[in-house]
Amino acid sequence: MTTAAEPPVPSWEELVTAALLGTERRRPPVAGAGRDPATALLDAAALGTVRRRAGLRPAAARPRPPAAPADVRPPLPPAARRRLATLLADRAAGTGAGGSGGRRGTAPDLTELLPQWLAAANRHGYRAPAALLPALLDAARARTDLRPEALALAGPRAQWLARLNPDWKFALRGAAAGSAPPETGDPGQVQRLWEEGLFAERVALLGALRRREPASAVALLGSTWTAERAEDRLMFLDSLRAGLSEADEPFLEQALSDRSRNVRATAAELLSALPGSALAARMAERATSCVALDRTSGTPLIAVEAPYECDAAMQRDGVAPKPPSGRGERAWWLGQLMEAAPLDSWTDRLGGHVPADIVALPVTDDWQAELHSAWCRAAVRQRNAAWARALLGSPSAPSAATAGTASLGERAKLLSALPPAARAAWVAEFIAAHGLSEAFQILGVCALPWTEPLGRAVVDALDIARDAGSYPWSFSGVMGLAERCLDPAQADRLEMLTAIPDEPEGASPGAGGYWSEAFQRLIGTLRLRATMHCELEPLVDQAPAPTGGAMN
Repeated sequence: MTTAAEPPVPSWEELVTAALLGTERRRPPVAGAGRDPATALLDAAALGTVRRRAGLRPAAARPRPPAAPADVRPPLPPAARRRLATLLADRAAGTGAGGSGGRRGTAPDLTELLPQWLAAANRHGYRAPAALLPALLDAARARTDLRPEALALAGPRAQWLARLNPDWKFALRGAAAGSAPPETGDPGQVQRLWEEGLFAERVALLGALRRREPASAVALLGSTWTAERAEDRLMFLDSLRAGLSEADEPFLEQALSDRSRNVRATAAELLSALPGSALAARMAERATSCVALDRTSGTPLIAVEAPYECDAAMQRDGVAPKPPSGRGERAWWLGQLMEAAPLDSWTDRLGGHVPADIVALPVTDDWQAELHSAWCRAAVRQRNAAWARALLGSPSAPSAATAGTASLGERAKLLSALPPAARAAWVAEFIAAHGLSEAFQILGVCALPWTEPLGRAVVDALDIARDAGSYPWSFSGVMGLAERCLDPAQADRLEMLTAIPDEPEGASPGAGGYWSEAFQRLIGTLRLRATMHCELEPLVDQAPAPTGGAMN
């Protein structure tokens, strides 16, 4: 008796191709007469999977990983633990109120509350539950803005887990503020890790050492500086921004002669942020030689004579000789000199005037925009609040009224140099004068929660927009900020805004209902935030429980 030949076994690639194209467009190589092609394809795929797995050789046993390090911080209260699980599950499921892109309704967007929850938990000094560490690291992997707070809550076990799962390798960079690898306590281990560790481990080590012993971090970096790759030198040098001080000047001065142009430019930028540095003095001498007070016409004017060349000494100090397209060489060189010069040097040079008076002086030959733009960059770099306030001008002035700060992005940078209270007051006055159409960017630099005057200005502006029948979705960005930034204590005061208003003539159809939903969501979010903070309050007689070895 003869046996029918076995049909050829389709390759895995053939099955995948048929699945991708669809069984209606390509008949599977295993579909027989009378069989559903899709069912036959899935059966063949299951068989092929078993066949592929059966063909694998057993791998050699590997040693067990070391025990997880101890985390002696107190655990989360039970309600807060459940809240974290809910927030992480909502993120993983993508069910946030704003995730669908459609009408959001009245439910709070939990995904946007996770950053605040993490920051609040870290202020209490809690540790993350071991069972939630994988989900927490997955969240931090997906959203870089979560990483500092997520890694701080995860503690030393984040790095332990990252060494076991390459998906979490970002944790090895030590992004959490204040977290320090355990190796920083032993000088021998520090040097060994610095010389032999992975790049991410070296960055984490340098950052941790910089926070604890700034001078030791510079010495460690100097020990291998000349042997490092240019891109690594740039990354390491950038870590010196944290805790930058006059003690770093000798090392940064040496870096001005580095082989890499980017390294030289970064060193010059850091030195210019130290008003007492030798580089700052050199830049001040060059800049003040180009700008003077002219009293010959009776009215004091600022006269400008831009440099005619960019010599080797200027280039060593970080002045880029080639301007970008559309910029003149002399204006380009002048701007770089002025933004690197200490702002205090202009008081003596320009007649002893205070910053507000200097900014108000007229400038000859259309140089005003160039000067003010350079002073704006200098105020941000040097964190000079007096100059930032003078350059911002009046909040009620038109947006383009102040030269050098015509864009809201430039104003936002200047605002970041002001103390938090002054920043909030300026933005509140701006919103009262101009409304919310241009406020989103500058609201983002205000400290949380918003001060009462700032919160009132935002809510009043939203109320005005609602009464005018404006499109509510035009203000969705500001409304989202309000949900995260308003003081939760303001929730009760907003109840009256949830009523559907009468639609004025010419209003957007249905706008009143959308506004009602938006304000209900705002109130619900504020109350949820208040509840979250209450859940994080320590329980009575809660004591830290050291954990180590097994993941508890």
